[in-house]
Amino acid sequence: MAEQFDLVVVGGGPGGYVAAIRGAQLKMKVALVEREHLGGICLNWGCIPTKALLRASEINHLLHSLDQYGFAADNVRYDFAKVVKRSRQVASQLSSGVKGLLKKHKVTVFDGSGKLAGPGKLTVTGKDGKPGAELQARNILLATGARARVIPGIEPDGKLIWSYREALAPDIMPKKLIVIGSGAIGSEFASFFLNMGAEVTLVEVMDRILPVEDAEVSAFVQKSFAKQGMKIITGARVQGVRKSADGITAIVEAGNKVQEIQADRLISAVGIVGNVENIGLEGTKVKVERTHVVTDPYGQTGEPGVWAIGDLTGAPWLAHKASHEGIIAVEAMAGMHPHAMDVTNIPGCTYCRPQVASVGLTEARAKEAGHEVRVGRFPFIGNGKAIAMGEPEGFVKTVFDAKTGALLGAHMVGPEVTEMIQGYTIARTLETTEAELMHTVFPHPTVSEAMHESVLDAYGRVIHI
Repeated sequence: MAEQFDLVVVGGGPGGYVAAIRGAQLKMKVALVEREHLGGICLNWGCIPTKALLRASEINHLLHSLDQYGFAADNVRYDFAKVVKRSRQVASQLSSGVKGLLKKHKVTVFDGSGKLAGPGKLTVTGKDGKPGAELQARNILLATGARARVIPGIEPDGKLIWSYREALAPDIMPKKLIVIGSGAIGSEFASFFLNMGAEVTLVEVMDRILPVEDAEVSAFVQKSFAKQGMKIITGARVQGVRKSADGITAIVEAGNKVQEIQADRLISAVGIVGNVENIGLEGTKVKVERTHVVTDPYGQTGEPGVWAIGDLTGAPWLAHKASHEGIIAVEAMAGMHPHAMDVTNIPGCTYCRPQVASVGLTEARAKEAGHEVRVGRFPFIGNGKAIAMGEPEGFVKTVFDAKTGALLGAHMVGPEVTEMIQGYTIARTLETTEAELMHTVFPHPTVSEAMHESVLDAYGRVIHI
């Protein structure tokens, strides 16, 4: 006999486990099926452990910049194995926390892989490959996530060519490193290893790094990376690689020129592919486009009773997007009429040095959409707290609709901007105009004052530049 539930969630990542908890809060009987680690890629092999590593690289950078603060330290060094071990411990701690939360909310967890087996039915295959439980539910939520896209001929081999997994638990600290792809993942790994002392070459197929960000932000980060010693090649394709016993050579074509770059290791960070295989989509009305499941704004697929969220459904591939989609989908199942997802109100953050954060439309996208825009900018060199911190590089940029005053987008690069972007996200969610933002009082001295000054600049009222 199949076990009966109101909701079965397939995948225990930041979308799946949040959806399961929300379902339990709404008095649903909930099951969650997870094949590997609770918390998913984000918690175990993505968002969280990368931030632990990046924190270590920030400390290493600071220890080598003590003179500007009046300090001196001799024989500064690090134990790379301990740096990596700490990041794994952080991930493990939080994964255990998710397990505790699910238990608290009485969510039944099944270890294994879930697969649709007819209307309202799902089978679980254990980690040993043997058939497991049979589940039945009015609603099934697919949250199986995504995996790294692989370039033919440059497949991760666990030693010389790393995916994000090997890069998070590396066997060595490379002296020379090649990173292919300059999105958030590639830029964060490039920044980490650079600040830990590696010679890093960053290769990007587009004409600029961080191509989804505002062009001014991309240009600033590229200049900053180069100033720090990173070699950057844009408009480039990796034609192939040659491996040796303990090294790798990448053949890179850029500007009709071909060059060979030697390194100890290579990281491939070139995109995301949805995990649509082996979950029983065949024979259903679920539509798949470019490896991602198609849904309506509430997560409903074309198959009645089957929902999908998170990386499985496409860009932006962000944990907080998945979590919010999970809540929307479960509340829609419960007939609560939640607000539909608006992806333009999802903030994006890249935790490299300098940090990058944004929400809404870039200036170029706003103009393409037909908006007449007013743009404000404020550099951190004009901010007292940033100067006092010794981090005056970067700026805040705001884009407004010239006719309505609506905040179309905000783009930030500099100290702790990933912690500040939420202010603009709230403003967009509340449909705030420039009037409310200009009349908002920001505390002094804080780095956040630059957010206020950027708004003022868009309307000719900036004070400190």
